[in-house]
Amino acid sequence: MQRRKFLKYTTLAGTSFTFAGCTQGSKSQPQAEVSVQASPMAANEPLKVGFVYVEPVNDFGWTYAHDLGRREMEANLQEKVKTTFVENVSEGADAQRVIRQLALEGNKLIFATFLGYMNATLKVAKEFPNVHFEQCSGDKRATNVGTYLGRFEEARYLTGMIAGKITKSNVIGFVGSYPIPEVIRGIGAFTQGLRQTNPKAKVRVVWVQSWYDPAKEREAAQALVNLGADVLAQHTNSPAPIQLAEEKGIYAFAYNTDMSRFGAKACLTSALNKWGKFYTDKALAVINGTWKPEEVWYGIAQEMVDISPLNPVIPQDVQQLVQALRDEFIRGVAHPFDGPVKDQKGVVRVPKGQVLGDKEQRAMDWYVEGIEGLIPKVQS
Repeated sequence: MQRRKFLKYTTLAGTSFTFAGCTQGSKSQPQAEVSVQASPMAANEPLKVGFVYVEPVNDFGWTYAHDLGRREMEANLQEKVKTTFVENVSEGADAQRVIRQLALEGNKLIFATFLGYMNATLKVAKEFPNVHFEQCSGDKRATNVGTYLGRFEEARYLTGMIAGKITKSNVIGFVGSYPIPEVIRGIGAFTQGLRQTNPKAKVRVVWVQSWYDPAKEREAAQALVNLGADVLAQHTNSPAPIQLAEEKGIYAFAYNTDMSRFGAKACLTSALNKWGKFYTDKALAVINGTWKPEEVWYGIAQEMVDISPLNPVIPQDVQQLVQALRDEFIRGVAHPFDGPVKDQKGVVRVPKGQVLGDKEQRAMDWYVEGIEGLIPKVQS
């Protein structure tokens, strides 16, 4: 395996955190045997933690958000941890090779930050029973494999509420990555929020069949503007839609991280994925010998998702409305899919007084009322 260069950072523009620099990992050779780490760990030995990234660490989206979490964990735990990351790792054989190498290099906690790593993580975990693995977006666990994901639907709903109050054309454009349940339910939650504040508004989706492709994301955003959209949202990882919105003098919502630096006037807020507290807690659990292979699906209340500071252009009454519902999400008295929820054909999928359950959310393959068009097939 060719080791990618580790990136070092000195400042993080546009964030409210201060992070420690990236730690240079040693290029140790694979060993015939893997030593067994006692649990809890020795007090004078740092926990080696590895991260596997699917995209460039500076994508300003999904991978960047995970790396912000890694750096926050370093800042929190300092000499207790030593971290390494490998970027641009594709799923399949490449992921399996990289994850195995991280285990061979002595990392006792490995975060696989992409859904497509699930099978590779499980295979390597069998070979290294004394290494702890955390799989993001996964649904399969083992004795040394946990899974985690954020309830980004909560943040999506809040951004949808804002969109409903801001739009003049009543057409919202959404740049989608792949038409899988995770993305479909995010668009659905956004539309639920939109319809709460503006039942006349509609969502149009253009799928780019990619997680990170700035050129395609920009083309999709432009196509949506051509269809009449005066507000854009995205479930892709580059700031290209935000940049286009800034150029066109319209508004947009970013995803994963605060992208307002790429469009100070256009960016109304960002639906954030926040991993720092979770990474810190899991590292401490390994250090203290209390780690368990849990299924974690956390929301705003557990500080895994949120929205970034609101653009002052948003009217105060709208900001107060959003803050009130955010508080209800935290208290657990509101849900992005509170019934009644209808699909785009008018069929009631969630009756009044009920919510869409986790199992149904994970399998969501239908559009809620207010989304135009059909869901395409996933392109390989």
